[in-house]
Amino acid sequence: MTDTRVARTGAVNARLIERLKARISVPVEGREMLPSFVPFTGELLGDAPRGTREDVREAVDRARAAQGAWARRSVGERARVLRRFHALVLSRQDEILDLVQVESGKARGHAFEEVADCAIVARYYAHHAAEHLRPRRRRGALPGLTSTREYRHPKGVVGIISPWNYPLTLAVTDSLPALVAGNAVVLKPDRQTSFTALWAAELLDEAGLPRGLFGVVTGEGREAGAALIGEVDYVSFTGSTATGRTVARQAGERLIGCSLELGGKNAMILLEDADLERATEGAVRGCFSNAGQLCISIERLFVHDSIFDRFVQRFVEKTRALRLGPAFDYSTDVGSLVSRKQLDTVEEHVRDAVAEGATVLAGGRSRPDLGPLFYEPTILTDVRAGMTLFADETFGPVVSLQRFRSVDEAVEKTNDTPYGLNASVWTRDARRGREVAAQIHAGTVNVNDAYAAAWASTDAPMGGMKDSGLGRRHGEEGILRYTDSQTVAVQRLFSLSGPPGVSGERYARFLSGVLKVFEKVPGLR
Repeated sequence: MTDTRVARTGAVNARLIERLKARISVPVEGREMLPSFVPFTGELLGDAPRGTREDVREAVDRARAAQGAWARRSVGERARVLRRFHALVLSRQDEILDLVQVESGKARGHAFEEVADCAIVARYYAHHAAEHLRPRRRRGALPGLTSTREYRHPKGVVGIISPWNYPLTLAVTDSLPALVAGNAVVLKPDRQTSFTALWAAELLDEAGLPRGLFGVVTGEGREAGAALIGEVDYVSFTGSTATGRTVARQAGERLIGCSLELGGKNAMILLEDADLERATEGAVRGCFSNAGQLCISIERLFVHDSIFDRFVQRFVEKTRALRLGPAFDYSTDVGSLVSRKQLDTVEEHVRDAVAEGATVLAGGRSRPDLGPLFYEPTILTDVRAGMTLFADETFGPVVSLQRFRSVDEAVEKTNDTPYGLNASVWTRDARRGREVAAQIHAGTVNVNDAYAAAWASTDAPMGGMKDSGLGRRHGEEGILRYTDSQTVAVQRLFSLSGPPGVSGERYARFLSGVLKVFEKVPGLR
């Protein structure tokens, strides 16, 4: 271990961990403790209590008790908490960058993406929540006689189950719109990254969020997560498709709503007129950011036959030049995988592909000399159906390369997957890029970018099609999912069933005539 690694790992020290434990909505005394480890080194970071069903129920009860008063505050008052959080997360970023790195093993640049994302989302909903939540006039049954409005009410207590790969972003950015909409939140983070979630809870408290509104229950997903779904009024889940199906079944049995961002086998298409230099840089970022542990990262690259050889040469060179290793500064490009399980999956996918005839152009091996969980960014060709890597999500720094000769072929290959989360198209012609993008069955498609353009467009919805999930985060949909709509209609003069003293037959003729007039007047349709 280098001196830098020792010094910075020590900076996230026992005092910080103990301070954050005070934010856990689970008693520490008498509870089984679950350890978490530093991916860079394998050393113990800390432990958190294994939450029980009773712990979840108590946390939800506290949240429910606090939620009513919070919902009665104006949207403007609630938004001020988000504005203060925005300022705090930027000013306190050094501490959280260290913590995210020691819990997840990612490079510092990728950890900063989480800080920036939290600030962007906080700022967006602070300024636009009132607009999204405002009462809206709707067309009444009879113009002039029926006045109709739609109101939005918070659901109550929202349960959020967040994964380990983006421990700050996925714990916070789903929570912020829920909170500003007037809900309370109970969060169940992944056991590997509990302390990042607890840091976020501490910062929200410092930003002025009333106590009890944001609870954190640590523990195992199959226990605390399942219990959470059984207690809350809505659930937001990010994780695997297999677990997402279980979450959806549990939510359905209770007739509560859920939003699910699940797996992906995302593709990038390079058309024959793509800017090769930009596309190569984009492919490196899209495939190897966060060591490939990103739901919207690129795992399949389809390159037009006319530029394939030139692109491959550039792509391999840039991939081999990536700086891999542990560092608590911006001197490395790619960090560690998070766990032995992730490393085993990556190694198995590559091993199976090579055994079945795939060719390794770059990477293809682990790097125990750097740390226990490092794996080189890897490029494969000759990947075909039947290989595990061909269709299954790897969730690591591995991408397969394939040629295509026509746009129709590229789109068909891109859509040949049960997933539909993210995609990327590269061309010098933006109009053509949009036309190709519209044919791809994915919730977000980026033209001349890998994933960040669509993700960071916070005013637009983000989510998956097909097996990649239900519902959307970001934008209007990202906050309205946490509300129930209510229609209030005021009827004037007489009932829709007819004025007093008018026979049914006569009123029917009158109303039929009125409806015919409505059809002829565009403004009344």
